[in-house]
Amino acid sequence: MAKEKYKKALLELLRREGNDVCADCDAPDPDWASHTLGVFICLNCSGIHRNIPHVSKVKSVRLDEWDNVQVELMASSGNSMSKAKYESKIPPFYYKPTFSDCLLLREQWIRAKYERKEFIYIEKQEPYSAGYREGFLWKRGRDNGQFLSRKFVLSEREGALKYYNKNDAKEPKAIMKIEHLNATFQPAKIGNPHGLQITYLKDNSTRNIFVYHEDGKEMVDWFNAIRAARFHYLQVAFPGASDLDLVPKLSRNYLKEGYMEKTGPKQTEGFKKRWFTMDDRRLMYFKDPLDAFARGEVFIGSKENSYKVLEGLPPSIQGNHWQHGITIVTPDRKFLFACETESDQLEWIAAFQKVISRPMLPQEYAVEAHFKHKP
Repeated sequence: MAKEKYKKALLELLRREGNDVCADCDAPDPDWASHTLGVFICLNCSGIHRNIPHVSKVKSVRLDEWDNVQVELMASSGNSMSKAKYESKIPPFYYKPTFSDCLLLREQWIRAKYERKEFIYIEKQEPYSAGYREGFLWKRGRDNGQFLSRKFVLSEREGALKYYNKNDAKEPKAIMKIEHLNATFQPAKIGNPHGLQITYLKDNSTRNIFVYHEDGKEMVDWFNAIRAARFHYLQVAFPGASDLDLVPKLSRNYLKEGYMEKTGPKQTEGFKKRWFTMDDRRLMYFKDPLDAFARGEVFIGSKENSYKVLEGLPPSIQGNHWQHGITIVTPDRKFLFACETESDQLEWIAAFQKVISRPMLPQEYAVEAHFKHKP
């Protein structure tokens, strides 16, 4: 009887506001809990909690046996109270992952909250909030694909992230302005669970670099240090903007990536398979997903400016091996693509529609004008 009583009490607690989503990643309907921290969590986050047994002990709400002390702790705590304690001093720029983010981000977020208590003690945030960071990262070579150790320096005062090819080098190999910097975790593409893709503009074209560090905390600290630098740059650039306006601009995940076939401007050449990345309004294509530079970039404007996406290809077109076509209409020309599967085609069309249905911002007109002058 007692077991049933405890089970019923836990299921009632799950219905409380705040307990209906995972305390760590906002996944709906959590059915696990940490009975030492007093939080309800999802199955995936429970696996991470298991790796910090000195801090968190987990049980299944439905499958495990509970005792009175554990149930009372859950009742006196809960997700909202836990967040008030463990997330009380999160810097606005710090990336709070959700269930759709990679394992590294979710793991380091949970460790930062409960194990290191970074959002209770502000001094523990120094590695990513000091405005300066230097260290060594493994960087993929542009030409040979080998990862080599390189020194990186991020300086808010200089407004740049730099890296050096040799430890004693006086001049950096590259200077990446914080203004144009983006960072996004890409473990599958890079082939490393800690893999980070950093992009910046070089002569108005996108340049990719791929890095990782063996230590997951180091890598996430670099990511948040880049977000902090971007946040402070944007605060100066847009003095009237609120944190709520600026935070979405700190780093971007790509709307969509994957292989499609494309043909050239004359539309008579054969279709070639290319890796495509949709980064906001820039559609870039690469011969290989890990290329440093795109083979080409297409600007995707808004429907008010005569951009549209159509399912299928014009009837006269030949040479595509893949059957699921997409036509992008721009004011200057049509771009023709073919997808391997119908689900790919529908996902790409949805990504294009999302961008085309959004009105263009004043600064995007300047970007569009530059694209028109590209060879």
